[in-house]
Amino acid sequence: MAKTTAKKQNSDSNIENPAKAVSKLRRPPVVVIMGHIDHGKSTLLDFIRKSNIVKGEAGGITQHLGAYQVTHIGKDKEPNLITFLDTPGHEAFSGIRSRGATVADIAILVVSAEDGVKPQTIEAFQCIKSAGLPYIVAINKIDKPNANIDRTKLTLAENEVYVEGYGGDVPCVPISALTGKNVPELLDMIMLLAELEDLTYNPENQGEGVVIEAHRDSTTGVTTTILIKDGVFKSGDFIVAEDSYAPIRRLEKWDGSVVTVAEAGTPVVISGFDKIPVAGAISVIVKDRKEAEALAGEFAEIAQKKALNPSTWSKMDKSAMGVGEKSSYGQMRSRLRPGQVMKQAPKNTITIPLIIKADAMGSIEGIHHELAKIKHDKVLLKVVHEGIGDISESDLKLADGIEGALVLGFNVEIDPKAEAISARASNRSTGSTASGANTGSAGFGKPYDIQVYKIIYELTNYVAERAKSLVPKEKVEVTIGQAKILATFSKNKDKQIIGGKVSSGSILLGREVKIMRRTAEIGQGKIRELQQQKAKAQEVREGYEFGAMVESKIELMVGDTLVAIDIVEK
Repeated sequence: MAKTTAKKQNSDSNIENPAKAVSKLRRPPVVVIMGHIDHGKSTLLDFIRKSNIVKGEAGGITQHLGAYQVTHIGKDKEPNLITFLDTPGHEAFSGIRSRGATVADIAILVVSAEDGVKPQTIEAFQCIKSAGLPYIVAINKIDKPNANIDRTKLTLAENEVYVEGYGGDVPCVPISALTGKNVPELLDMIMLLAELEDLTYNPENQGEGVVIEAHRDSTTGVTTTILIKDGVFKSGDFIVAEDSYAPIRRLEKWDGSVVTVAEAGTPVVISGFDKIPVAGAISVIVKDRKEAEALAGEFAEIAQKKALNPSTWSKMDKSAMGVGEKSSYGQMRSRLRPGQVMKQAPKNTITIPLIIKADAMGSIEGIHHELAKIKHDKVLLKVVHEGIGDISESDLKLADGIEGALVLGFNVEIDPKAEAISARASNRSTGSTASGANTGSAGFGKPYDIQVYKIIYELTNYVAERAKSLVPKEKVEVTIGQAKILATFSKNKDKQIIGGKVSSGSILLGREVKIMRRTAEIGQGKIRELQQQKAKAQEVREGYEFGAMVESKIELMVGDTLVAIDIVEK
């Protein structure tokens, strides 16, 4: 347990009755680790908590917001709890990074000593700055041959991150997340900042937290990771997260251990919600199911009345929600409404209907971010359905009724009933007996296409390629060479023997030619035979003379120009 300090309350009620003054307890600092992709954020956490999360991430890249706790023995030899949030560095997960910065107390900006400041470094810094977080710069990879700490500090200063000794007072610790060099000093610095911030909570306050992540589990149902911000959570309580609620039958810490009480600053896992709460939702403890149902219902009703746009942040009226003044039932972030990812399709535009299933709301958020980058004036992506969990029978039944639907799964599987439906659909469209994923092809006469991925960029790259393949091809005429007719020799019906000289490009055997007289096109023809220096040729290049048999209904004359063309699809 963290140290406790008694602090006199300033409210009128406490002045009138000092006996009711409540002792505040110190809580663990919540630290968010941010930075550019592959600069070592997860490796740093990996070293700190002596486990391996890097190998567990698809492609070695963090694709969710994780919450973990570690115990650090400081210089005072006292054990101190620290709660860490690990955020993805890839651009697709900018929303998750913003959420991490919003709920944290302290930030660590990780920068590679090899690469210096990169695009997501700047974005992470802006998140930290917007949230008003005290932060520490960790210059990582100092063990690498190309590491240059001074150069990295200069690139930071060039981007308005002023560390100690380089124009500012931001603490800076050079580390190696791989070997652990100076990592204890970094943890000491975290505890120093935490002490300066005086992080406390009141155990008698209404329990309150923030949903870090949520997903649907096949055995436990809707499961959420919640960071407790104030008060305590206890088994037997009821919890409300915006328009969803659950009885707390089991409180599980990040490491899988089960507890009956959890204090502020602790990440906990709670299952049994009636629906998937949105990531970033404020959650509060209430006394019973009746109050939980009423509060969740009020939230849903007010949200509907205010016609909230789900793709924006919206402030809710706390008093109208039935939440006390001390509760910060703050900002709400809701997922995108299906069908509204992009504008309505203009005429002559091909629409690709998307059905998206993912393991967590953070994944849905990242997918939307990446899909928004796929733009083409002839193709429109439209999300017709999205949800958390495996690709199910109902998903494929929906897809079966939508021409050219593309079913996308991210970190999920296809359940057995869906597998059977997929096999039947494939047999119906192709006559084959194959089952499983990749049955059909959107836009090519098959009922639908199923694609399941573990890495988000592979998923969106596939969609981009699919969009590109559906763009109608246009035939474009390309000039490949021009030649001047210097002589005409004979004519037999449509076949004429001429002599000429290539003025630009090339003249090729078998290619179509336009016949130009002065500046006007008078007809077309085709090179049936081609000779250079009385030898058969496939091509005659610029500056060389040639003889040719040209097939054309137009009688060729000296001075005419032959323009060799090619028809290509774009």
